[in-house]
Amino acid sequence: MTVRALERIVVVGGGIAGLTACDTLRERGFDGELIVVGSEPHAAYSRPALSKALLKLDGDLAAHELAPATHGAREIRGASAVGLDVERRTISLEDGDELAYDGLIIASGSRAKRLSDHPGELTLRGLDDAHALRNRLADRPDVVVLGGGVLGMEIASGAVAAGCRVTLIATSEPMSRQLGAHVSGILTRSARERGVRIVVTASASVDADGERPVVRTSDGSTYGSDVLVSAVGDVPNTEWLRVSGLLTGGRLLADGHGRVAPGVVAAGDVTGWGPGGVRTPLWTSAIEQAKAAASALLDPEARALRFQNYFWTEQFGHSVKAVGPLPVHGSPEVLVGGGDAAPALLRWQGADGIRSVISIDHRIPIPRLRRLTDAASD
Repeated sequence: MTVRALERIVVVGGGIAGLTACDTLRERGFDGELIVVGSEPHAAYSRPALSKALLKLDGDLAAHELAPATHGAREIRGASAVGLDVERRTISLEDGDELAYDGLIIASGSRAKRLSDHPGELTLRGLDDAHALRNRLADRPDVVVLGGGVLGMEIASGAVAAGCRVTLIATSEPMSRQLGAHVSGILTRSARERGVRIVVTASASVDADGERPVVRTSDGSTYGSDVLVSAVGDVPNTEWLRVSGLLTGGRLLADGHGRVAPGVVAAGDVTGWGPGGVRTPLWTSAIEQAKAAASALLDPEARALRFQNYFWTEQFGHSVKAVGPLPVHGSPEVLVGGGDAAPALLRWQGADGIRSVISIDHRIPIPRLRRLTDAASD
């Protein structure tokens, strides 16, 4: 089989996956033309900082900034890809222009899921969202947060720290679907001690009450506020691939190298990765997938990605780090600490023998945290 020479590589996505892919291409020796298409007008930034430091009224407004890019790509910012012709190897942009490519890296990410079209239903996904929400919190409004996952709890924590009265509405105990009942109990207890009202309901929707959005729960109760923020998941940005022939049941799926088609790889929140095609919309996963995908684009013999999922969260005075498969189930093995208090270092044994480790307010380096998932570390 003849391998097409890569003289021009286009990266669709200006976030951390796109940035990492560009850096990896240069590190691996690609010296051809490199073009990045990003829908946001901003350079790549740290998305995790948006719901942490950037929401604090006394926080570092530069916490999201990354070092300036050194990959030398031509960056087309504030422009979205709207189509892909795999046979012609061209990408259509929303302004009508086309970009030809020899190699393509799809890293178009995802967007916040919304429950309504009401303009008062806010979401937190991009840098502009974070600045807008921070400005709203400065007036100390009453806030309703819809969603009890990592993002919802971080937003609620930031709103409480800003002096707001906060109601958090979720369809399960906050953080339990990610970190299990044990850690959820620690975090929700801290949230309640700081004044957060937590409402657990079978379902919730966003409706209009005049010009104001309200949350309606399954028992018919309504919750209104000055500010409503939904944190109910994300939607991969695959619409521009709809007629490309690359989607399977509406999903973009990549193998363990990130390969999607000849000359096309994908990484980050937009794609399901490896066996099972599971999306893992985490900052660290996007980085590691981008490294593997960029390497695979250049080298047919590149190794498949082997990576332990890792994420961290800061909320209600706690710093939590988790390594390994999530969610966890059942009671943990307590490595440090005890009972249901922090600090603690906890471990779970999965049914497949793979371990997960969660640190709560425990100062432990990430490499050691990863080693604790290995039975050989005992």
